[in-house]
Amino acid sequence: MVNVIIGIIAYIVLAPFVGGFLAGVDRIVSARLQGRYGPPLLQPFYDVLKLREKEDITVNNVQDFYVAAFFIFVIATGAIFFAGGDLLLVIFTLTTASVLLIMAAYSSNSPYAQVGAQRELLQMMAYEPMVLLTCVGFYMVNGSFEVGAIVTDSKMDFLPLIGVFFGFLFILTIKLRKRPFDLSMSHHAHQELVKGLVTEFSGKTYALIEVAHWYENVFLLGMIFLFFANGTVWGAIIGVVVCIVVYFFEVLIDNSFARVKWQLMFKASWIVALVLGCINLFVLYLV
Repeated sequence: MVNVIIGIIAYIVLAPFVGGFLAGVDRIVSARLQGRYGPPLLQPFYDVLKLREKEDITVNNVQDFYVAAFFIFVIATGAIFFAGGDLLLVIFTLTTASVLLIMAAYSSNSPYAQVGAQRELLQMMAYEPMVLLTCVGFYMVNGSFEVGAIVTDSKMDFLPLIGVFFGFLFILTIKLRKRPFDLSMSHHAHQELVKGLVTEFSGKTYALIEVAHWYENVFLLGMIFLFFANGTVWGAIIGVVVCIVVYFFEVLIDNSFARVKWQLMFKASWIVALVLGCINLFVLYLV
């Protein structure tokens, strides 16, 4: 019980700092890759503090409610995960959070936000099958959906779930909203939807969304860590190193590829889920 409470408190307190730090590193590395100097490391924190000082202009009160609910559900997702809870409940909570953000965008009646919301729904349909296959894979290897049981199990799940790992790595680009799959909202200036999903948000409301994304990014890297955790210090070290490498790899992809159409993203995600995920699970079933 003590470990559960520590995990929850540590995630709630530390995740926004880790997520903001990663966002700052993302900006600096992206700037270097583009031949620019880039902003300071703490710029994401400055941006959020500046947003909190700005006037909060929203279309309606329902919009604020949906964003607040989205923020709470994102935190709940990571809290359940780092407390060692049920992996299926974790994914259900994260999906609910995504739906709430989509509803917030729809409630604004902005054409940019609505098209962004439609694309976000398509992205969810693209990556959810692989996410569910990942959960099933962990169950087949460990005999449990409990994160705590998976982390403390003596064997490392990477090798038996190598296909699932690379499949999850593929859809991670969608979840992190990196090119070539930054279709619903983008931090790049070329986005024809302005900011798409979050166009009509400002002030404290938009700051909540930014911090929620920091929480979500830490949780997603926690999923990567799960493939390498085996209850030992060396397993933890390997997991952390892989998480760092994966994040830098995503930043590199973000700065190396042009955006694709949603049709290609959808087909590619399902093909990857079918080939890497399903075949990997079928082999596990036979073994």
